[in-house]
Amino acid sequence: MAAPTGHNWDTAKKSLNDDDEDTDPVEEMIKKTGCLEKHYDVMECMADHRDWRICQTQVTAFKKCMADYHMKSIKKS
Repeated sequence: MAAPTGHNWDTAKKSLNDDDEDTDPVEEMIKKTGCLEKHYDVMECMADHRDWRICQTQVTAFKKCMADYHMKSIKKS
């Protein structure tokens, strides 16, 4: 059986406080950046529209959040 490809846009939005054993490691890494809610915004937009061009507001906000986190982590080093 082939491994699934792409994103699962139909996945329900998880609670930020969800301590489920099946936690996605990518979500765990994003959670540490403080950008998890913005990630969920992108996922929700993609689930609704299935077109990243329509979701540019959410994508841009997530990208900025991740860039801000990266800059803060560089300054700490």
